[in-house]
Amino acid sequence: MPLINHLKEYRAKIDVNQQEMGRLVGVSRQTISQIERGDYSPSVTLALKISKVFGVRVEDIFDYVEEDE
Repeated sequence: MPLINHLKEYRAKIDVNQQEMGRLVGVSRQTISQIERGDYSPSVTLALKISKVFGVRVEDIFDYVEEDE
């Protein structure tokens, strides 16, 4: 799983559930859940919207790690 995220931790810091987070960025609760589980990689636009909610850089929430070949 090359995309690591800290979305759940950031949500906890501002006490927002998945449903509310989805509403804030215009996606479903299921999409937020899939991102947090690592089952879905957000688009650049969605990643930017998410980072804007927290007032941090995209890289603070999402990190790409190269897989060993």
